[in-house]
Amino acid sequence: MQKSFGPTPVLRGVTLEVVEGEFLAILGASGCGKSTLLRILAGLETADAGEVWIGDRRVDALPPKARDLAMVFQSYALYPYMTVGQNIALPLEMRRLSALQRLPWLGRLWSGPQRRAIAADVAAVAAPLGLAPLLARKPAQLSGGQRQRVALARAMVRSPAAFLMDEPLSNLDARLRAEARAEIVALTRRLGVTTLYVTHDQGEAMAMADRVAVMQAGRVLQLAPPQELYDEPTSLDVARFIGSPPMNALPAHVGEDGAVMVGDVRLPWLSPARGLVTLGVRPEGWVPASQGIPATVTLIEHLGAETLCHLEGGAVLRLAPDMARGMVAGQALRLAVRKAVLFGADGQRLPLQAALREIALG
Repeated sequence: MQKSFGPTPVLRGVTLEVVEGEFLAILGASGCGKSTLLRILAGLETADAGEVWIGDRRVDALPPKARDLAMVFQSYALYPYMTVGQNIALPLEMRRLSALQRLPWLGRLWSGPQRRAIAADVAAVAAPLGLAPLLARKPAQLSGGQRQRVALARAMVRSPAAFLMDEPLSNLDARLRAEARAEIVALTRRLGVTTLYVTHDQGEAMAMADRVAVMQAGRVLQLAPPQELYDEPTSLDVARFIGSPPMNALPAHVGEDGAVMVGDVRLPWLSPARGLVTLGVRPEGWVPASQGIPATVTLIEHLGAETLCHLEGGAVLRLAPDMARGMVAGQALRLAVRKAVLFGADGQRLPLQAALREIALG
């Protein structure tokens, strides 16, 4: 998929295949092209090159209403003069009106039964979202979280081929976001509907998705399950983007004998690369030891379930509270690396020949 706005390229050769029933998150910083990709899928934007397929149908030339997709926007897009029930029912009413325009005589048959069926569908989708008591209210009488649930219900009521969700929780506070993301995952799992979920929040993407596509500058850097992205990033860009705090990037080099070195500390791993490289270590991927990489603590953050020790040079060490007890700023440490990945000068991952187990450094 290719897309530019004037001279500015927004999508640069993006290819994605989404499995039926899958929850796929498209993750990236603002301006990476993720919302543009979603709008092309929905038919709200036109690609400069590429194809869009839904099942066995190519839908590039079809208008949005013919693609059988439901989109949930960041701004809710609710009609303020309609009740909650009317907003949720709107897609079904539009489908009914479209059918009546083609076959006016159906009006005599559908008037009563069809309206009762629409009311039943609205009630069925409203109940699990906690909207049943709110069906008679107007959007202005709802909280932000309630409005977001109405937008979700309106998308779900028509049982589309797929849901397209563009930053649907960004307007909610932290507590409501956590609640709403659990509701979205539960509902999409129960319905079994394919879902594409655009977000800049890696916590949302990692917690909700079956797979995550990490985008940067109009390209997909890696597409993988959340844990694989965290443990096995294919590039330094992915490694730095995924994780909070992000992966530590330590300058290293590989000698003529293939040994990986950090400063004058020789690591027990070999690489086919030679010269300058970068060693990636997650904050929990190293521990204090009698031997290893020297470090100095500059700041300690006690966060309840974990303690973050900030080190000279910007690296971070994550410890359980009992392991950090008595540690103070200014303290000198030696750190043994338990697990790491290696990146070349081009930022792409390099193989390490030794097994990455809990090995104290010599």
